[in-house]
Amino acid sequence: MRGFSVTAPVTTAPLSLASPAIPTASAHTALRPLSAGDAQITGGFWHTRQLRNRRAGLRSGYDQLEASGTFRNFRVVGGAERGEASGMIFQDSDVYKWLEAVAFELGREDDAELRSMAREVSAMIASAQQEDGYLNSVHTLLHTPEERYTKLAWNHELYCYGHLIQAAVALSRNAGEDQLLEVALRIVEHLRSIFGPDGRHTTDGHPVIEMALVELYRLTERPEIKDLARFFLDVRGGAEKFPGASPGPGYFSADVPVRETHSVEGHAVRALYLFAGATDQAMEDGDAELLARTEAVFADLMATKTYVTGGMGARWDWEAFGDPYEMTTDRGYAETCAAIGAIQWAWRLLLATGHGKYADAIERLLFNAFLAGVSLQGTEYFYVNSLQLREGAKADQGRSIAHGRREWFECACCPPNIMRTFASLDHLAATATSDGLQVHQFATGTWSTGDGPERLSVSVLTEYPFDGLVRLTIEAAPSAARRLSVRIPEWSRETAQLTLGGSDVPVEVDDGYAVIETTFQVGDVIELRLDLSPRFVGAHHRLDASRGSVALERGPLVYAIENEDQDAAVSVDDAAVDPTIAPVAGAPIAALDGAIPLTVSGSAVAVSPAAATWPYPVYGTSDATVAQTPATWTAIPYYAWGNRTVAPMRVWLPLEVD
Repeated sequence: MRGFSVTAPVTTAPLSLASPAIPTASAHTALRPLSAGDAQITGGFWHTRQLRNRRAGLRSGYDQLEASGTFRNFRVVGGAERGEASGMIFQDSDVYKWLEAVAFELGREDDAELRSMAREVSAMIASAQQEDGYLNSVHTLLHTPEERYTKLAWNHELYCYGHLIQAAVALSRNAGEDQLLEVALRIVEHLRSIFGPDGRHTTDGHPVIEMALVELYRLTERPEIKDLARFFLDVRGGAEKFPGASPGPGYFSADVPVRETHSVEGHAVRALYLFAGATDQAMEDGDAELLARTEAVFADLMATKTYVTGGMGARWDWEAFGDPYEMTTDRGYAETCAAIGAIQWAWRLLLATGHGKYADAIERLLFNAFLAGVSLQGTEYFYVNSLQLREGAKADQGRSIAHGRREWFECACCPPNIMRTFASLDHLAATATSDGLQVHQFATGTWSTGDGPERLSVSVLTEYPFDGLVRLTIEAAPSAARRLSVRIPEWSRETAQLTLGGSDVPVEVDDGYAVIETTFQVGDVIELRLDLSPRFVGAHHRLDASRGSVALERGPLVYAIENEDQDAAVSVDDAAVDPTIAPVAGAPIAALDGAIPLTVSGSAVAVSPAAATWPYPVYGTSDATVAQTPATWTAIPYYAWGNRTVAPMRVWLPLEVD
């Protein structure tokens, strides 16, 4: 096999924030991510969270990686220290995700301390790489060289490479730091000497190498890297079904090849990363059939296996998807990493197709499934995001929401994953085409496309998601007509209002977007007004866990009630609501960063004395009669729950009994 130079020059972007996924010029896409530096969140809701992630989250993450022995593993392998392995077999990946977050932050704004950290950690990683390119600190400390790649179902060696490669690409693009890129290229050469059509026909039990290799190909434009990504994608479910590995091939998304899959199954994060990588491959190969398959699988996922919050993965056992419509509330898993994987997949589908439904999905995921996974201060985390916490619930596992958010976990995949998502968030807000700009998410900032006199630049000012006014101002405009496409969320398509220069513009929604095509002038102001009236949503009749209940939403936010905000004499476990009475918005809660509470009318339910001693009274008898005492319930955005105390909480609200 012909190798390639691991020191060959690569193209690096200017030192400004670059998109985490940048398809090549030849890729088949409907939309293009904005160029490095052309996407900037500068204020408002998301900026606050990004600043806390930068100033507190990344620094505390560094301390946690040191305290857990994760950094030390690399130093021991590199010969700087002596000792034994610490942590999980995939512990290295936590460092790589943290490092990727640092890279994006350096792109957003340089920081001497963060850059010093990045260089220190990159050198530490490089010191642990073996002469043949192999790199896994924990595996090296626990196993002999002969045991490499002998337990790929569980040992996560390629998975760790994937996160290293993503960090290396991000550091090169955003910070001009290429030390880790040299490590990544040596890893690829090492992998090509072992795996492939002429080598071993196998892959890792945990996908991510597929997505990572495509992005490395995009940076280096080396087709052999894309070929390796395709090999790893296609071998799963074909030549490699992980025989003998419990709980079976479905857990590893290996029952059938990706190209024959109809529904996600098994470990949620594994499946979501896999299909994000498949979408990348489809774009770069111009593979319409593969793209259509990923779209069909995503549609099935949204229709049958997604919580109202956007959460994914119903089962604690194996962190897995359940059967269609199997979505319990108090035992729902909805891992934070799964939300992030779904965002990554939906973003790639949006680039590939331009369909607004993927931007809608990203919004729901960001504000609910993802954001609930981190405290308002940005330093404590939920691993699991169940939709209900009962009174008297016991924390049977360290990941349970009954513990409240935690600073770190033994399996710490979620915290650094959250960090890298915050740090790269700017690019999810807008994209470009040759004839215009598309605004997908609403955040205060500036989004631009084109150069020189052809540049179209739009600044956005908004208090979204608490206020529905989104003001867009043209900061630079070309002399020719351009199209400005603004997403109209599905929940406001009948009521949204749009003006240009104070004059009404008909809101004609095309694939999720209102399009203004005109010759813009600098200073033009477009105002979008979205209806944030609270609304109740029901549940599919097959969602047994939520039958007879409604969920409450306002704008993009799903709401929950927790005992913290209720009268001391009642518990949310006994809540019932009357959906015919409109909820009322209250004053912002300062302790929750100004979150808007909603007051819901209903009652507190009490059972008969007989039913209290045996919870299965005969239907239709007096023992089955419930007493409903009028009550109001205060709801807050689901993402904000558990930030004051850890108290009973629920998203699905039972209806009052007639």
